[in-house]
Amino acid sequence: MARIRLLTYNIAHARGLGLHQTLRTRTRIRHQLLRIAHLIHRLDADVVALQEIDENSLWNGSFDHLAYLRDHTGLPHAVHGVNNRLAGRIHLNYGNAVLSRYPIVHQQNVSFGKRLLGEKGMLFTEVETPAGRLPLVNVHMHHSSRLSRLRQAQHLMTFLDEQRAARAAHWAAGPIVCGDLNNPSHTPDATAMLLGYFEQFDNYTLIPKGLGGRAQHTFPSFFPRRALDYVYLPSDCQRIEVTVVRSYLSDHRPVLVEFHL
Repeated sequence: MARIRLLTYNIAHARGLGLHQTLRTRTRIRHQLLRIAHLIHRLDADVVALQEIDENSLWNGSFDHLAYLRDHTGLPHAVHGVNNRLAGRIHLNYGNAVLSRYPIVHQQNVSFGKRLLGEKGMLFTEVETPAGRLPLVNVHMHHSSRLSRLRQAQHLMTFLDEQRAARAAHWAAGPIVCGDLNNPSHTPDATAMLLGYFEQFDNYTLIPKGLGGRAQHTFPSFFPRRALDYVYLPSDCQRIEVTVVRSYLSDHRPVLVEFHL
């Protein structure tokens, strides 16, 4: 069995706890990304699912944040899933991303809609770990509309059905889904809908809620009152350990999951 450490983290465009990234200079953005890189390195993550990360955006420095993190974490494999593209003088390009110690052998990005700004989506990757090929979906859902989240969850389920039919023969485990679901922890929403879907196939664990019975809050990071950030793990993942990391580098706290496959 191989030990794998998975981190899911909404890094909030590297603005820290500030109101908006436009209020940060390029130098401060770089410094914030360096602190995030140091945190990822300290946590010894093998695979990192990032949300709200910029490829090249005017509002926070006009440089590739994923490339910067790749160079400063020592994780050599990286893919970007851009869901928002605005060209021209006021250029904005951002979405989700995956950083990995192991090769990413397949990738597919899916946007949930066609808005130029504020669009959410999911990044599907297959990571070639020492235990075999691991399918991973990094997802970011709508922040305010329950109906939108339910539609996005249905989109995700349909997508996974297609991937199972086409690619499951290559997988060493069932798909892992993680990210910022933006689901209030006190209401049945996309989180419960997805868990019901996964349990048709396997005995999935919803983290950080599943192990201790109650959800561990992840937002806002300074005084967490809501659980927004989750990981769905199939039963192939054994000896699970979970940490909601106390960190104030974003308005979300990162969730670290260690398991053996």
